[in-house]
Amino acid sequence: MPIQSIELDIFLAFLKLGCTCFGGPAAHVGYFRRELIERRKWITEATFSEFLGLTQLLPGPSSSQTGFLIGIARGGLSGGAAAWLGFTLPSAILMTLFAAGVKHAHGPLADSALRGLAIAAVAVVANAVVSMFRSLCPDWPRRIVAGAAALVLSINGGGLVEVGALLAGALAGWLWIRSSPRLSADDDPLPVSRVAAAGCLALFAALFAGLEIAARISRSANVQLLEAFYRTGSLVFGGGHVVLPLLNEAVVRPGWVNAGDFLAGYGAAQTIPGPLFTFAAYLGFAARTNLHGIPGAVLCLLCIFLPGLLLAAAAAPFWNWLRRHKSAQFAVSGVNAVVVGLLFSALFHAAFSQTGGAAIRGVVDITLVLSGFLALLMTRVSPVIVVLLVAGVSVLLTLARI
Repeated sequence: MPIQSIELDIFLAFLKLGCTCFGGPAAHVGYFRRELIERRKWITEATFSEFLGLTQLLPGPSSSQTGFLIGIARGGLSGGAAAWLGFTLPSAILMTLFAAGVKHAHGPLADSALRGLAIAAVAVVANAVVSMFRSLCPDWPRRIVAGAAALVLSINGGGLVEVGALLAGALAGWLWIRSSPRLSADDDPLPVSRVAAAGCLALFAALFAGLEIAARISRSANVQLLEAFYRTGSLVFGGGHVVLPLLNEAVVRPGWVNAGDFLAGYGAAQTIPGPLFTFAAYLGFAARTNLHGIPGAVLCLLCIFLPGLLLAAAAAPFWNWLRRHKSAQFAVSGVNAVVVGLLFSALFHAAFSQTGGAAIRGVVDITLVLSGFLALLMTRVSPVIVVLLVAGVSVLLTLARI
């Protein structure tokens, strides 16, 4: 297949995901797995889990970085760029339109549709957890590691706790897991040269230091705005909702975006597919600086995503080298088990956590989740169909009550 066709294929696959991936990073994993592993067979389950583990160790938006690495595995760095662009574009456009004044739907029918999307996301995550548990935890040592990780992360989650759990899983795998791990079909699934990786790392460091220095010297609100978004993308672990306090500090405190507009944009970001980091497009468009509107949206979007993508590319050759060593393979097996536990924790919080806006609130919700889960587990039906059906049933139930 010509390079152009590979890149276009990657872009279109991730564009579809960008239009349909509701429910946050944990749900994105389920959508990615169904579309890219089961349907397209682009990578193996083990490689997918390795990418998830690697991105959890890096700052930045984890689901976007995972998609970026899958794109690299499929088509090199240009394939990674195509994957990121396809996955990001739909929600970035929607957030920019919302900032420009497009009214967001309200009322019981709209609210019930959004509830249906959240319920469907739980079913998608549950299917991913079960399937990955079967594949990545075939023996008791790995099941115990996965269970311990799920317990710890369900009680006390967060970016740094997740990083600690992954490191503990690597240590447990190295010391305890002795079943012969299987490498993916390609010994080096990430075709990034050491020179390219070094260039990405150097660019990351240069932008991090350069924007900081430029912001201090110039005292320009435009430069300070871009520096704030780049710094946020460089320092946040866990992605998703973890980035919100940092963004609030970055744009509300200096007065570039007022608190009411910030919360309105955050509410809109909850209701659309794709990565939550595209909230940056809304903030860049709405910023009360000379850099606002579409240029502000584009530049702030690039600044918040670029650090995580550069670090993911920079880590690729090291990851390829590490996974070829037998002791490292045992450690990776432990990391993979922790990833399963991490996904179970995300499923638990999405379904039941009151602080996060629980998706499951009654018997009807449980019935819808089980129906969607069984449809995904026992048939080849697309997650998109399940999402549409669950959201539709939620609307019909609301209509019946009106």
